[in-house]
Amino acid sequence: MNWIRGKTIGRGSSATVSIATASRSGDVLAVKSAELSQSQFLNREQEILAGLSSPYVIAYKGCCITSENGTVLYNLCLEYAPGGSISDAVRKHGGCLREDMIRNYVHKILLGLDYLHGNRIVHCDIKGPNVLLTSDGVKIADLGCARHVDEVSGEDRSTVTPLAGTPAYMAPEVARGEQQGFPADIWALGCTVIEMATGRAPWVGVLDPVLALYRIGFSGDVPEIPTFLSEQAKDFLSKCLKREPKERWSASELLNHAFLVETESASEEMMSTFNMVTPTSVLDQQYWESEDELDTTWNPTQKRSSNSPMDRIKKLSELSSKIPNWSLDKTWVTVRNNGSKEADLCPNSQYHEDNLVILNEPKMANVVDVFSCKCMSQATICDGKGRHKIKSVMAFQSVKDVLCRNVHFWKRILCFLHFMQFFTKFCATCLLFAKSIFFLVILDQGSRSALG
Repeated sequence: MNWIRGKTIGRGSSATVSIATASRSGDVLAVKSAELSQSQFLNREQEILAGLSSPYVIAYKGCCITSENGTVLYNLCLEYAPGGSISDAVRKHGGCLREDMIRNYVHKILLGLDYLHGNRIVHCDIKGPNVLLTSDGVKIADLGCARHVDEVSGEDRSTVTPLAGTPAYMAPEVARGEQQGFPADIWALGCTVIEMATGRAPWVGVLDPVLALYRIGFSGDVPEIPTFLSEQAKDFLSKCLKREPKERWSASELLNHAFLVETESASEEMMSTFNMVTPTSVLDQQYWESEDELDTTWNPTQKRSSNSPMDRIKKLSELSSKIPNWSLDKTWVTVRNNGSKEADLCPNSQYHEDNLVILNEPKMANVVDVFSCKCMSQATICDGKGRHKIKSVMAFQSVKDVLCRNVHFWKRILCFLHFMQFFTKFCATCLLFAKSIFFLVILDQGSRSALG
């Protein structure tokens, strides 16, 4: 398969990930590349992925060896995940995910783990960055640490393959160097759930990998379960984070946990909500009149108002041929009128431009009377056919005039104060000048008397 390499989108400990485009089909791919002499992890991932086909595991597209810039590279072509990883989703959502999103992601991850474990494969490095969001949903990726295990004993087939993974997500038996079977993936899944819920590593305050391995393997502690999660989520995590691997639930058992069963019930509830009768427009009066009597229980035989948006638009266009009668009748309420008809409706009113007509609100008069003041216009009520005419509660022009008068008043006060300040300085200067003249006169007289 021929392809063209694009920009680099990620770097790992053993490979670099780039976007690529297939030359013939134009499909977008993700290409993991490493130097041929250091491509043992990519070779292992290629051997495993080539025999897998699951909607919950990243798809394998092929492999090749290329020479670029004088370097021989081993390239593994995979399905492209435009949504990034779950860790990226956590950052995009402010550092944590909602519990319904966590439930949805965990359900897909478990389906992928159940498929891998059914094929006697342990992933060995389940964590947020290794779970990708593709256009088809959540998929497990990065099987460079994955390995086959014996179906009966659960022990690794190869005695020379060392234990692998990320220290913070390792199970206690892995940290002690004992075994790395299916339960190790379940422990790592529990750590990943904590990562999604809190946005941080499962072990708080442990930065040194060696100290992390010692604490995980020999301290007897388990990662702290967030207290804000639901009781079902806490119970789900407790089943994943058992220190004894035999006590941890399997992927198939966790798929039947109450925390994940809600996924299907929530989806059914959402679909039933979408299937309810909804108004075709704001003018669909029959819907609003029968809203109190609407049966919200989903019924597959229930006749909906329309089958599609196109049908609704067609129905509304058919109604447009009936020209409504917009003439004023008893069912209309006058809101604003600058003509003479408003004067007839309320003869006691002298102002028509800012008047408001309110239907069946007799208590409004008391409210207006309470808040009436010199800055507000006097309220006027007209009884007639259920209409109550109230003049504008707050006359804006009056308020504006009062504010303007206040501004002019304070401006005059400031000008007067500035004048008084200037006058005081002027008087002080004059006094100082008079004192100087007085002393000069005295000195002149003293000098004359001395000479005489």
